[in-house]
Amino acid sequence: MRAVVVHGAGDVRVDERPDPRPGPGEVLLAVEWGGICGSDLAYWRHGSSGTATLRHPLVLGHEFAGRVVATGEGVDDVETGLRATVHPATPVGDEALPERLAGRTNLHAQVRYCGSAALDPHTDGGFAELVAVRADQLRALPDEVSTQHGALAEPLAVAMHAVSRAGDLRGKEVLVNGCGPIGSLVVAAAKHAGAARVVAADLSAASAAVARRMGADDARVLSEGEELPADVEVAIEASGAPGALGAVLRATARGGTLVQVGNLPGAAVQAVLGDLVTREITWVGSYRFVDEITDAVEAMRAGLDVSPVVTHTFDLDDAEKALEVAGDRSTGSSKVLLRIGGAQD
Repeated sequence: MRAVVVHGAGDVRVDERPDPRPGPGEVLLAVEWGGICGSDLAYWRHGSSGTATLRHPLVLGHEFAGRVVATGEGVDDVETGLRATVHPATPVGDEALPERLAGRTNLHAQVRYCGSAALDPHTDGGFAELVAVRADQLRALPDEVSTQHGALAEPLAVAMHAVSRAGDLRGKEVLVNGCGPIGSLVVAAAKHAGAARVVAADLSAASAAVARRMGADDARVLSEGEELPADVEVAIEASGAPGALGAVLRATARGGTLVQVGNLPGAAVQAVLGDLVTREITWVGSYRFVDEITDAVEAMRAGLDVSPVVTHTFDLDDAEKALEVAGDRSTGSSKVLLRIGGAQD
């Protein structure tokens, strides 16, 4: 089979690898679509993503969907041909979470994640023609959700988790700062959760336009002199840019809530944070998701349209070009997808 493998910084290849076989409790998925994420770009550009550093070649990809083509021993409730996406997380070890974290499985001390070099050996991802995964990682796709959109269930789950961290949004005005793929999906998730008005903001006019197509009531282009709104009860910061924090905190109403879903740097940075205290803002982090991937599939079945976030598609052999486009904001790219297998929908 072919797979997209990063060997080091600036070195990504489409390699031939042996076909995997499903073990006990596993299924074999013929992958049809995969979505490029910021961590995929980081491994390709730098050989690392956050604190995770490549020690060996790694198959990229944690956003993917396809069809089951074989089942392993003990898997009696999954039929071949099932269309499905995959929950990419596997907590490591048997240690239970403390009571205060009950159910928050995204906060286990160690988690194996598809396409991640955080642990050694690394956890290969889904940018491969065939992938063996545990049957319980599958999330079946209803007829209304294509495998192309199924590959977006994972980032939509990230967005839905961020929205849930903000509390009840019904009837509220929400600011989403940063209109990359996650920010644009946050816009859709906030509207789906009942937000009365969503204002999106980005430096890029193209990204702001995607956010508008994803349901933003107003999309502001900060590089063109437009400004953030004032006194917004809920703000969701999706850019991960430390320089944006001061303005976003100032835009958040006194006593309001700011959810940080954009990944902030792990090193020291300069940021203007005074309003966090003087405006008594509740600032909460949002990391991956628990099982919102199930909610994401259901939301798409119910009509949440993720298609505007998809701006480019490439075949598997053009994976490096796909990474280049995804990593270059001047291309107008938002979510870039790889057509990995013989997609039928």
